[in-house]
Amino acid sequence: MSDKCLCKLISQDEVDMIKAALPDTQTITRLAEFFKVFGDPSRLTILHFLSKAELCVADLAALANMGQSAVSHQLKLLRLSRLVKFRKEGTVVYYSLNDAHIQNLVDVALEHVREES
Repeated sequence: MSDKCLCKLISQDEVDMIKAALPDTQTITRLAEFFKVFGDPSRLTILHFLSKAELCVADLAALANMGQSAVSHQLKLLRLSRLVKFRKEGTVVYYSLNDAHIQNLVDVALEHVREES
């Protein structure tokens, strides 16, 4: 059995170029971990709320109908994944999306899911 595709044969130069563009193994692993964070409905809910406003844990807990400790746990994971950032104002900690890239990811993913409906 031949290992060549019969639908189209690309040149060795194209194969080399495509393979060369692949990020290194460590980067691919980090990318996979990054996307795993999006695999939890609670975290996606929190990201959605934070895409609309900067919020504290109590506000997020009320909006998501979750306990504050559960929200704090999810925020820690989101923070460690660099998806959210925080700032302190007195004793209150406010959370927001880390940057516009995160907003774009959430928006594009949501648009894609809604197209399939």
